[in-house]
Amino acid sequence: MKFHKTSLAYLKDLKQNNNRDWFAATKTTFTKAQSNAKEVHAVIRERLEKHDAIDRYKLYRIYRDVRFSKDKTPYQPHFAASFSRKGTHLRGGYYLRIRPGESFLAGGFWEPNKEDLFRIRKEIELDDTEFREILADKNFQKYFGEKFEGEELKTAPRGFDKEHKAIDLIRKKGFIAVRKFTDKEVLSDNFLQEVDASYKALRPFFNLMSDVLTTNLNGESIL
Repeated sequence: MKFHKTSLAYLKDLKQNNNRDWFAATKTTFTKAQSNAKEVHAVIRERLEKHDAIDRYKLYRIYRDVRFSKDKTPYQPHFAASFSRKGTHLRGGYYLRIRPGESFLAGGFWEPNKEDLFRIRKEIELDDTEFREILADKNFQKYFGEKFEGEELKTAPRGFDKEHKAIDLIRKKGFIAVRKFTDKEVLSDNFLQEVDASYKALRPFFNLMSDVLTTNLNGESIL
């Protein structure tokens, strides 16, 4: 199983012809491309479930919500999906977007709620050692580089010292690991293998975050 060249070509055409008339005229081609994406996602989930507990798979809709956007193009020229981990004790989630020239996978905590974000920041304030070890891990760096992606504040959050040695992490509003793919990589025979290897490399990060978000600062369970 692989993502087909014709499916990627459809997404390229959709990007160039992002209007309802063209979409309606090529609906059969869209259906075939979407079915291919679903098949790819099914294999990804099957592989994920060999090393993690997955609760839910979500295929994001092709239709854009343009009500509050200056961009009024009606369709997303990509196939995007997420895989949620099972249970309240397993935190983190997996994401994959296939879009011509802009494909990537990601995992982590995009917009944690204010309680979770505060808890993460307090943990880092207390001791950032384990977070630094994740970022320094060679296997993590192989797939995701040396930093977490995500928005961050320009200064320290309220109640935190702007001179703290871990302020670079404390300022973050999200903690995401991202790996980008070229179109050639997306179409390669080993793309799904690379996706799975990348997701496996996230586990130490997810294990740390799961531990932090299910305990208080004394290490006592809050579940």
